[in-house]
Amino acid sequence: MGIGFAEDREDLYWLNRFRVTARFSIQPWLSAVAQGQDARVEGRNGPTAGAPFRDQFDLRLAHADVGAFERSRAAVRVGRQELAFGDQRLVGHVNWLNTARSFDAVRGVFRRDKLRVDTFAASVIAMQPDEFNQSGDGNYFYGADAPLAILPFGGVLEPYEFVRSTRGQRSDAGALDTLVSSTTGVRLAGKLSPLIDYNVEAAIQRGSLGTDDIAAWAGHWAIGRTVPAGRIAYRVFGEYNYASGDEMPADGQRGTFDQLYPTPHDKYGLADQVGWKNIHHLRTGVEFKPQPRLALAGGYHSFWLASSRDALYNAGGAVVARIPGGTADRHVGQELDVQATFTPSPRIQLHGGYSHLFTGAFLKAATPGESYSGPYIMVTTMLLGMER
Repeated sequence: MGIGFAEDREDLYWLNRFRVTARFSIQPWLSAVAQGQDARVEGRNGPTAGAPFRDQFDLRLAHADVGAFERSRAAVRVGRQELAFGDQRLVGHVNWLNTARSFDAVRGVFRRDKLRVDTFAASVIAMQPDEFNQSGDGNYFYGADAPLAILPFGGVLEPYEFVRSTRGQRSDAGALDTLVSSTTGVRLAGKLSPLIDYNVEAAIQRGSLGTDDIAAWAGHWAIGRTVPAGRIAYRVFGEYNYASGDEMPADGQRGTFDQLYPTPHDKYGLADQVGWKNIHHLRTGVEFKPQPRLALAGGYHSFWLASSRDALYNAGGAVVARIPGGTADRHVGQELDVQATFTPSPRIQLHGGYSHLFTGAFLKAATPGESYSGPYIMVTTMLLGMER
């Protein structure tokens, strides 16, 4: 409801996704996985072809592992696979979407004591609903991620480096050229005490797009406290997220942070109307489990543009709204979220939620200004499982 922040723009549709996965243990040091996926949408107003709604039966995963990838000191994975690092703010499988994400990649892992190093060379899969999904086409992604379990209470220090090369991007001058950027960052996550947890991440980006220079950065700071209350433990938390924007469009300097290939759902609001680009974001909330099979959560958010001359971007990185000449009031709006997850058995999970985004001065000036509401319900089942 309130799609595009316009009055009386509503949509109600249902999605279904069916996966068939085969796992093969060929030798103790050699295994393989293949997964087919059929994703469809019914009843939606507007376009439904391709991601994130529809991808009729296609090959989502097909990789071979030399070495036990989750246990061996050294292992290599080759083929179509998921990539996910840290809490997936920059690289993830985005399984929340009906079509999800995978890569054609070569990935190596090395472990020693408290160190793990992942390196990869990849190309993201482009969804083609009526053809076989393929990667390539001038889009390449390389990187390394190295979590070190050296911080107190089992905490992790995780430096990383990601390099993206994408052809056919438009420069400030309007020409199509190749974007080449490096994202260098570090994540720290763990506990300050048995009851206090934290998650901190910061990344800088440098590179070029034709004659344009790229200089951007982003950060995430979160802290939580678990409060025992009889048989129920509550976790209360607060966080701040920042991502730089472009201060002066068309000046040959690109300051908008690129969130790469994230799993962004509910990281900047359950409505997914805000992404990790050109944003100041404050969040607070509570999580608790009244019983082992039921988890509940609620949250409050407030958003501001980092640069008044840049756009508001959604969770997928697309432009939501922009005021070309800039705006005096950068407040985007406030959001309230509630969600629940019920797991009656290991094979069945029920999940639902509701988000409401109250528009602030920026959205009222750049759009029709109506509030946005997003209720949903999701059922996940595993019908059969076996391994050979």
